[in-house]
Amino acid sequence: MRKMHGARDLYAGRMDDGRKTAGAVELKQLRCLVAIVDTGSFTDAAHELGVSQAAVSRTLTALEGVLGVRLLHRTSRSVAPTTVGVQVLARARVLLAGADELVREATVGHTRLHVGHAWSAFGRHTTEFQRRWHEQHPETELRLIRHNSPTGGLAEGRCDLAVVRAPLDLTSWSYALIGHEARCVALASDDPWARRRSIRLDEVRGRTLAIDRRTGTTTLDLWSADDRPAVEYIHDIDDWLAAIATGRCIGLTPQATAAQYRRDGIVYRPLRHAEPVPVYLMWRTHDAHPATHTAIALATELYR
Repeated sequence: MRKMHGARDLYAGRMDDGRKTAGAVELKQLRCLVAIVDTGSFTDAAHELGVSQAAVSRTLTALEGVLGVRLLHRTSRSVAPTTVGVQVLARARVLLAGADELVREATVGHTRLHVGHAWSAFGRHTTEFQRRWHEQHPETELRLIRHNSPTGGLAEGRCDLAVVRAPLDLTSWSYALIGHEARCVALASDDPWARRRSIRLDEVRGRTLAIDRRTGTTTLDLWSADDRPAVEYIHDIDDWLAAIATGRCIGLTPQATAAQYRRDGIVYRPLRHAEPVPVYLMWRTHDAHPATHTAIALATELYR
């Protein structure tokens, strides 16, 4: 394969014998095609792009040469895309939009703070966190992102900070403990336990427990090895809620879930004799957002 040349090339390749199979499609060529079609002429496209009409013609010819197809029907009065040209044009718009978004993300940079979470962000503090952030730090846009992964999207590059409750090995990350949340029991609203004010941890071993092994906070380590409840493993918060609503399972979860996921057919009751769940903010050690410690301070204040 011929060496790629960064953002300028969308695809490039050669056969082993050196024969050309596809050239390098450049973003400027796609912009030229879009400009010609949108403005309706080579002259207007040249004006929009700030180049000469001859340059527009050369760029389009180069694109058609790379693709090996005619993209436009040209007359002295009009231009119109060919059948293939319509397909290329549609794809070009998608690619150009993606490239523009990439540039915006890179240039906007730290004026946005993305906070990821797997289930319930800051729980009952979520709305207040958003309000205070908007009031106190209007220069930095806050975005909350739910991502169904153990790190709430941090490992996947989806966010700058992540709210993490699931038991994780934190040694690969930088993190700060922002608070603790008591555990509660999620029940179907017609479950006999729904009439009770609270449930003891040792009572749960007689029930079937819905557990999300990937992002949930509950593990069987809460009980001794020979005295554990039956388990139904689920894949995300929606599956967890559905399993509980049917009555075939119950769930153990931090209070944040009860605050964020109030659903018809499900009630939450406090769980007694169980350790609270620690809540962390976690970030990449060598790529901390400038607003990281500001976010930690606000979250810690709300949990306090």
